[in-house]
Amino acid sequence: MIVLALPGGFRATCYYYRKSYYRAFWFSPPACAVAEPHKTYTGETRFPLIFQNMHRWFFYAAVLVGLILTYDGVEAFHGKDGGFGIGLGTVILWINIVLIWGYTLGCHSCRSITGGRLNHFSRHPIRYRLWTQVSKLNAHHGMFAFASMYSIVIADAYVWLVASGTISALRLFDAAPDLHSAPDRHGAPDRH
Repeated sequence: MIVLALPGGFRATCYYYRKSYYRAFWFSPPACAVAEPHKTYTGETRFPLIFQNMHRWFFYAAVLVGLILTYDGVEAFHGKDGGFGIGLGTVILWINIVLIWGYTLGCHSCRSITGGRLNHFSRHPIRYRLWTQVSKLNAHHGMFAFASMYSIVIADAYVWLVASGTISALRLFDAAPDLHSAPDRHGAPDRH
């Protein structure tokens, strides 16, 4: 539950999600042709909306969570015996990882970090290249937001079902470990 606070904060302060809950909870704007019900507009300078300014910090936390998920995804290819394998769980985890990275790296904060505060892109070709790639992801930010949200639920449900013994892990491919480097009964690698 503690870990959920990091990506949860990232999603709660996301510019894409703001559009939905501003309209749903604050009726701002209530509809296209309807007058704004609020007399004054304070933006994100007062409680509770001032917390929206923490989005950049939650972005860094989301990158950390993405790195941990990527590490777990790489580890999922390795079996208990040291072999290499791919199962349904590995595929589900990697789809989830790709969607989460698409959502995270397509974030407006990431776009600002890679290309913000530059007066001349021509003087910073690497940052310009990064900014153009992030901008391509940003164009699909809403799709990544919802697809990754569903993939998190599916991945967590699959892992929970396998871990609880409710279902068995479906293996698609398994490669046997290298027996020549397996330790002998004394713990030393077999060199025969």
